[in-house]
Amino acid sequence: MEVVLHIVLPVFGLMGIGYAVAWLRMLPDRTDAVLGNVVFTVGIPLLLFRAAIAADLDHGLPWLLWAGYFPPLAAIWAAGTLVMRRLFGRDARAGVVGGVAASYGNTLFIGLPLVVIAYGTEGGAAMAMLLAVHLIVMMAASTVLIERALVADKAADDFSGSGGMLRNLVRNVLLGPVFIGIVAGVLWNLSGLDLPVPVARTVDWIANAAAVSALFAMGMSLRRFGVRGNVLPALTIGALKLVAMPLLVLATTRWVFPLPPVWAKAMVIAAACPTGVNTYLIATRFRTGEALSSNAITLSTALAIATVTIWLHVLESF
Repeated sequence: MEVVLHIVLPVFGLMGIGYAVAWLRMLPDRTDAVLGNVVFTVGIPLLLFRAAIAADLDHGLPWLLWAGYFPPLAAIWAAGTLVMRRLFGRDARAGVVGGVAASYGNTLFIGLPLVVIAYGTEGGAAMAMLLAVHLIVMMAASTVLIERALVADKAADDFSGSGGMLRNLVRNVLLGPVFIGIVAGVLWNLSGLDLPVPVARTVDWIANAAAVSALFAMGMSLRRFGVRGNVLPALTIGALKLVAMPLLVLATTRWVFPLPPVWAKAMVIAAACPTGVNTYLIATRFRTGEALSSNAITLSTALAIATVTIWLHVLESF
């Protein structure tokens, strides 16, 4: 009960308030997009900067963290693709959407605030190390698979490479505020210097506000997605995302690549996050799977209220 009252209800309650505000039209249309842009550009980078400064980088932990997280992600991505292709008879592009929906969690707007609230600065440091490569890996993999799926579905003539899309990857990810915030925090961490008190206080204020604003903006955005039919495929994808992926990450971070307890818990919660909104962006890029991605985002977020509660309880038993 304490987990529910102190962690789950505040996190998903903020999202619920955001959803209610959007549903009641208390703010202008697309306010969620504006607020989300501010959070993504300013708040989240400073939250990650603060977390990276606090990270323990002396024992090679990020390598163990990445090794414990990304093989399960790849396995669930493959499972999501196979489910969409073989079980539901969808084309290659919908298969990519299914794979992304099953493995690409909302680690930035839901996972990061959730882990910081549950596990404090140390958990936030683990999330910063994950997010340092998570965006790059997911966007690069999506870029290549998008091109291949277009060829497989005869929507493009050949697999001519992904030069333009990879340039967008560099511009939007490697030169984006989130990645810069993490790198700046790691460099400051390695310098051994303390932040000046006025700077540290300002960073703390903005970072704390970012966690709240991210959840509120995410709640507002859910109003736009909704449920659009084809519920069974979305529920199947949701089971992979909310149950199978955190189970695999728990196994790898506890027994295969053992991490410190808080870091391992943070990775399991990151894996247990509902489907991220980038899935919908990929679906619209393909012009296929929009209903699947929309349903996966909405239903997995609603179901995550229960599944995240269960995972938090499970993790406390270790």
